[in-house]
Amino acid sequence: MERRDSAGYEGNDGGRRRFLAAVGAGAVGATAGCLGGLMDGSDGGGGGGGNNSTDVAGQIGSGRSPFGNRGPPGGTSMQEMPDLKGKLTLYSGRGQALVGELIGFIENLYDGFEVKTQYGGSTELVQQIQTEGKNSPADVFYSVNAGSLGMLSEAGRTTKLPKDVLTMVDERFHDPQGKWVGTSGRARSVPFNTNAFDERAIPNDIFAFPNQKKFDGKMGWAPSYGSFQAFVTAMRLLNGRQKTKQWLQAMKRKKIVKNYSDEFLVAQAVARGEIKAGFTNHYYIQRVLAGNKNASIGTAFTKNDAGSMFNVAGAAVVNTTGKKQLASNFVRHLLSAEAQEYFAVKTYEYPLIPEVQPLGRLPTIDELEPPANLDLGQLSKLKPTLDLLREVGLL
Repeated sequence: MERRDSAGYEGNDGGRRRFLAAVGAGAVGATAGCLGGLMDGSDGGGGGGGNNSTDVAGQIGSGRSPFGNRGPPGGTSMQEMPDLKGKLTLYSGRGQALVGELIGFIENLYDGFEVKTQYGGSTELVQQIQTEGKNSPADVFYSVNAGSLGMLSEAGRTTKLPKDVLTMVDERFHDPQGKWVGTSGRARSVPFNTNAFDERAIPNDIFAFPNQKKFDGKMGWAPSYGSFQAFVTAMRLLNGRQKTKQWLQAMKRKKIVKNYSDEFLVAQAVARGEIKAGFTNHYYIQRVLAGNKNASIGTAFTKNDAGSMFNVAGAAVVNTTGKKQLASNFVRHLLSAEAQEYFAVKTYEYPLIPEVQPLGRLPTIDELEPPANLDLGQLSKLKPTLDLLREVGLL
């Protein structure tokens, strides 16, 4: 029996074009419902879905968002990409609630294409691939962060992606050896309550926070959360263990910060005025604003330090796959105009192709000032960070 996609179109090229055109007109209805509690896998470091009742996931490429109308996304459309045919096994460290609809969208564009997805924590899936060895069924590994991609690459379990896939993003966002590519990004940020501070009151140096009394007892962080641990790892790599330890101890000793279990809770507490500022990935602020555009929360960034780190979710082709071309072309689809708009509108992340801009009043990627000498692949060096957090008494 010939399989049809969710819009009723057959999987040939003509059907695919009609399906994409229908989606571009907003014809695909909402299916995922309220997105308020979404997070990305057990690693805790991925983009959150919106907390408004209007689901934008089904409007891939439509340009609609909780922040107002957007024009059609730029970049390369899926209709211009190679067809996908056959069965693909995807190990996804990104949660099903966040990316399941995108994966299904791609799958349903093609007759005879099927994706078998195993969801789990990114780190655990890397370990599973290594344990499975040459018998691993995984064709593509989709990670919540660059650290897990680096871990798999260092283990020799990835294969080089085609150059024309890698060059779809800036060289900062793919492995220098071409063993993985970023698909969406998140910037470390400082959410602040706009009734308490204006942006000029927020230091642009992460090491300045312990020395300013206005923040005493008025900030929040989430030490057990993957995104925070990646931030501390970046600080350790950039500034050394001792300086990182001193910063953590100073923040704790002066009781500057309150502990929360995740960074969305930090952003919500900032908006309520429970705390005045915090440390989170940028998209948690956008989630709050998606639910209430008048929320008392703003976004500030530090400069050229771990506090302004820009991390990526991304994908790699597993070296034992027998379907390298299919796997590479699936990764290519994650960098399509439609997928990149999905990341902007659904997960509130930074799209990585230059033709699609982030949502909200955010600086562009080029306007951010992350540390230039941070190798994102080295964020896999997590154990020394966990040991340090335990030593300081934060875990």
